[in-house]
Amino acid sequence: MALKMMYITKDPEIARIAEEAGVDRIWVDLEYIGKALRQGGLDTVQSHHTIEDIKVIHAAINRAELQVRVNPIHEATADYGDSRSEIEAAIAAGADRLMLPYFKTVEEVETFLRLVGGRVRNNLLLETPEAVERVDEILALPGIDEIHIGLNDLSLGYGKPFLFDLLADGTVERLCLKFREAGIPYGFGGVASLGRGLLPAEYVIREHYRLGSTRVILSRSFCNRELNADLDEGRIAFTSRMRQIRAFERECEQHAAFFWDSRREAEREIRLISEKFTREGKA
Repeated sequence: MALKMMYITKDPEIARIAEEAGVDRIWVDLEYIGKALRQGGLDTVQSHHTIEDIKVIHAAINRAELQVRVNPIHEATADYGDSRSEIEAAIAAGADRLMLPYFKTVEEVETFLRLVGGRVRNNLLLETPEAVERVDEILALPGIDEIHIGLNDLSLGYGKPFLFDLLADGTVERLCLKFREAGIPYGFGGVASLGRGLLPAEYVIREHYRLGSTRVILSRSFCNRELNADLDEGRIAFTSRMRQIRAFERECEQHAAFFWDSRREAEREIRLISEKFTREGKA
């Protein structure tokens, strides 16, 4: 079964291009509380989307699902409202699915599930070591629709120099086994277009198939250069790269027996990149 592909954008034209190319889920990203501080200096996406962006994307797409990442559970301050008001606004604006990021406790997940109240589907973004420690208690909660491992923040939490270290050291595999046993659909991390990325996308996609993952985020590098330069050029590039990934997935389905060989190669590549980062002081 093909992976569900997710793409982050607030631009309605780009959302339509992604949907036409076969992206399954358009992602509007409201999260900003604490994100700049913990990811300071890293080349990560900090989107600064708004409730109004949800309305715009909702009107722009037809087939794709609209996912909204809200902020971590929080109280109201002078600068922003509380989680209840944010969740209510996101649902009213047209979200099909809400994602909770950066949770550390069972209580935070319980609060999120209660506030959503089954009105839209939910997705937990597991990206803290504290959540990993409590994962069995979290997975025992009723009503979880989906879970995704956020490799950027989780690797930071563990002090890893390279986000895919968590694939090589077995962390992702252990979590995926727990998700599978709980009967909850899951995914992890992001993927670039084929042949691109520090760890080439081919290795990452094979790991998704080996581990039973069913969804992945298309990385910022997937097609941003072309989309930012010219929408027609971007449309052609996006469609071509999606077709390449889908064709590669069909190969993965036919050659699952070779995944373990691919894993060993991926581990070797990850180790080399991690050692390079450590030498350069990026750990």
